Amino acid sequence: MSAVVCPKYGPPEVLEIREIARPVPKDGEILVRIMATPVNSADVRIRGLVVAGFMRIVMRLVLGFNKPRNSVLGTVFSGRVEQTGKRVNQFKVGDEVFGTTGFQLGANAEYLVVPEKGCVTHKPVNASFIEAAALPFGGQTAIYFLEKAKIAERSNPRVLIYGATGSVGTAALQIARHYQATVTAVCSTSGRSLVEELGVADIVLYDQEDFTKRPDTFDIIFDAVGKTTKQQCKHLLNPGGRFVTVDGLDVAAEKKEYLEFLRKLFENNEYDAVIDKVFPLAEVVAAHRYVDTGRKKGNVVLVVA
Repeated sequence: MSAVVCPKYGPPEVLEIREIARPVPKDGEILVRIMATPVNSADVRIRGLVVAGFMRIVMRLVLGFNKPRNSVLGTVFSGRVEQTGKRVNQFKVGDEVFGTTGFQLGANAEYLVVPEKGCVTHKPVNASFIEAAALPFGGQTAIYFLEKAKIAERSNPRVLIYGATGSVGTAALQIARHYQATVTAVCSTSGRSLVEELGVADIVLYDQEDFTKRPDTFDIIFDAVGKTTKQQCKHLLNPGGRFVTVDGLDVAAEKKEYLEFLRKLFENNEYDAVIDKVFPLAEVVAAHRYVDTGRKKGNVVLVVA
């Protein structure tokens, strides 16, 4: 099978398309024929070991010292169940699924084996494979941090989302609105139309205005890109308000229940898959170069089949 292999940490050009053996599912596992798989910020950080300070040592211990232990990249997938191992009860051959692999990687390939009880579930019935692949990374991260900020326990909360046009930011806008939040989005001028399409009217353009100088206050401030700090905006928090950020030691959990929540939102037309660009698997280097620019809006997806 074809797969994206990362033989060493480095720029996008280190990536190679190689032919490797197709995996075989063991008991309790399913073999998924991958249809689409995104390239997200986690993928480019892993490929380039793009972390600062002592976290580089931590990441080498977790992923591998000179290269990823699993040299096949990719943490998110959508596809069709091709084969099941013994004692698999939740899925059958032909089922359309989507999910995540976390630090196990392996999703940028034609086939992937995942545990039945892992972070995988049936994809939304009204989603294409490309759309389904665009849901988990930003969606699960947004759910995790908004739950950490106790959004479900707040009545009509006021929420500010900094970095509102990335995969996490666009997901956070939509999930916050599901909780009846009044949302303020912080983005660049070029991202304004996308935020408006997602139903947010209160927009701060950071290339024209400093959001920290606004008189508004919020119950939740979510830094979805890791480019502001609590110190910079704590005066904007209401009593009992929470500041949460993707920039830190706290890694968003990956849970099947998060995937099922995203499926429900998508099937109820409360959530859109925001897709910036689509590349064929063979153009994975170009996809990584684009994500490296930091200018993507929403998700970049590789089409495998």
